[in-house]
Amino acid sequence: MTDLAKSTKAGGLTWSSSRPSEPSYVLDVVIPVFDEERALGDCIRRLSRFLAAEVPYPARITVADNASTDGTLAVARRLAEELPHVYVMHLGAKGRGGALHAAWTASPADVVAYMDVDLSTDLTALMPLVAPLVSGHSDVAIGTRLTASSRVIRGPKREFVSRSYNLMLRGMLGARFSDAQCGFKAIRADVARQLLPLVVDTGWFFDTELLVIAERAGLRIHEVPVDWIDDPDSRVDVVRTAVEDLKGCWRVGRALATGALPLRELQAALGREPLVPGVPKGMVGQLVRFGIVGVASTLAYALLYLVLHPVLGSQVANLVALLVTAIANTAANRAFTFGVRGATGAARHQLHGLVVFAFGLAITSGSLFVVHRCHLPIGRVGELSVLVVANLVATLVRFVALRRVFGVHRR
Repeated sequence: MTDLAKSTKAGGLTWSSSRPSEPSYVLDVVIPVFDEERALGDCIRRLSRFLAAEVPYPARITVADNASTDGTLAVARRLAEELPHVYVMHLGAKGRGGALHAAWTASPADVVAYMDVDLSTDLTALMPLVAPLVSGHSDVAIGTRLTASSRVIRGPKREFVSRSYNLMLRGMLGARFSDAQCGFKAIRADVARQLLPLVVDTGWFFDTELLVIAERAGLRIHEVPVDWIDDPDSRVDVVRTAVEDLKGCWRVGRALATGALPLRELQAALGREPLVPGVPKGMVGQLVRFGIVGVASTLAYALLYLVLHPVLGSQVANLVALLVTAIANTAANRAFTFGVRGATGAARHQLHGLVVFAFGLAITSGSLFVVHRCHLPIGRVGELSVLVVANLVATLVRFVALRRVFGVHRR
């Protein structure tokens, strides 16, 4: 039997649960509500059944009531008495973002999520949403209604507004995630504790602000195509929400431009700083790191060639020097340039690297053959100069090939 008299109160929040002690949870699904007394019961019962049947680790539901004026809070407390693993948080201020901020911050679970009370998103997407977070592969996960494989039923007005908004985010804030406002998201709790203090908005823009900061901090954002059916009784004021979102975009864009957001400190705290300090991420950063490895490899190759040439001759010295430095080069680019760590796939990567090596060998050996065939009196240093030029050509091909080998082109 619940003991509501012992509900805890702190910082303007009220918690209620039907358990005398709190077990350990992996997942906490938060349902933010405002004046939802009629829809809440069906939502929580359906979600509770789904979690019990389909989620293979301990999960709980938190109803985050943000200043409801009807009987929503009473309904939520009855549900907490009736159903196991249902908790209730009551906030005195209205705002979905504020409710999520409070519930996620206070949650004891490893992964925190949220979905809208109308359950517009099909629950079969929940496990694909949270599994990469539980495994530690991704940091944030979002449901998206804007991919070709998503199945969405909604009116043309909502469709136009949604696509226009996400297009605006790409233009104004450089966002690369596809759907900012789908009410179906999750985040690792340790990541949330670092991000949430930087999120200012307490309303509908909360999602966008969180995602923009996460993306700029270099976090992995996992996207899940969802089946989504628009709620015809939705009380969202599209025009007012759009105006507030525009204001939020301006505020966040200004903070990014002026450096007001401590992104470097956030990257360091989350372990997402660039692989080489001062070197940008993305293709530019990869080119810089690839160049560093390339210079070191070329110097090592030249030294080996000069040492081996008197003993083995030009062609064999070229083969040995190129093979040794190619193996070292692939290993260095794997870890240093493209950030691929661990033994998994290392042998396959080296095999692909040797294919690229064969191309480089063909270019350099062919260059030597031409020099010798034409009887050019250039000497050992001249031969080395020809080989260095040939290696530069092979290096360009190597960069493109290694990007494909390490799967960077798909990220």
